[in-house]
Amino acid sequence: MSEMLMFNALRAAIDEEMERDPTVLVMGEDVGHYGGSYKVTKDLYKKYGDLRLLDTPIAENSFTGMAVGAAMTGLRPIVEGMNMGFLLLAFNQIANNAGMLRYTSGGNFKIPIVIRGPGGVGRQLGAEHSQRLEAYFQAVPGLKIVACSTAYNAKGLLKSAIRDENPVLFFEHVLLYNLKEDLPDHEYLVPLDKAEIVRPGKDVTILTYSRMRHHVLQAVKTLEKEGYDPEVIDLISLKPIDFATIGPSITKTHRVIIVEECMKTGGIGAELVASITERYFDELDAPVLRLSSQDIPTPYNGKLENLTIVQPPQIVEAVQKMVTGQV
Repeated sequence: MSEMLMFNALRAAIDEEMERDPTVLVMGEDVGHYGGSYKVTKDLYKKYGDLRLLDTPIAENSFTGMAVGAAMTGLRPIVEGMNMGFLLLAFNQIANNAGMLRYTSGGNFKIPIVIRGPGGVGRQLGAEHSQRLEAYFQAVPGLKIVACSTAYNAKGLLKSAIRDENPVLFFEHVLLYNLKEDLPDHEYLVPLDKAEIVRPGKDVTILTYSRMRHHVLQAVKTLEKEGYDPEVIDLISLKPIDFATIGPSITKTHRVIIVEECMKTGGIGAELVASITERYFDELDAPVLRLSSQDIPTPYNGKLENLTIVQPPQIVEAVQKMVTGQV
């Protein structure tokens, strides 16, 4: 076991896959000599050269389109967005090209591309740098979407994403890069389509992902002292959603709280509520509760920024009310 920061775990995943497979390459703004905006590709150009760590112009639509073309010819490109919000400039290339081409070509082309980078609400990064785009892309057919939350699953998921034959959107939270965790020295993979039961329990199922996993676990410390027994599930896979794991938890607890950093209107939680209601309505003892971000651009002011996203005391209160029948 070796202790590793999450950004170094991601770097290790890329390094291992580039060493294993010469068709893997990285492209994006400052991914080469600068080492990436959060140093995920630091010094890899020294080992693999400038063509496999390709510094691009500030033109997300162009280099994402180029990556799709590279994937069609048999390469395995990793596109790094300097900030995931900037990838809105490449929405057409991600949705109409990466997502559709395997289908519209009748299976003649595979699109093994990973599109990854930092996102989420950081610390006073302002509205345009605090985007959560997972729900923007969830409706696009042909994409797989994952959100890492620990150094362990970040490394294993990224290795799996690079090896997958389909386009994978890989969401990393800007405030999780410095998380530390002991990682195995041997190689391991984490499946792209499986949720993780972080804490088993019987009172209520809490569904969450990305940074909110850690807010939920902070709230759980308080809840345990008060005698509550919540089950915590990290979704990890946002498309497809792993109902094989979620379903048995709901039939056990009969209560569901969703904790997300995505906006409430049209967010990941909205899709979860709809799907849970369709599949497990008769199992529910209370309406599904969503704790989501405010539907406003994220303020720069630090205190206002904190008010826009879910905080641990809100999670504690929600569990207390649901379990005691006040919801």
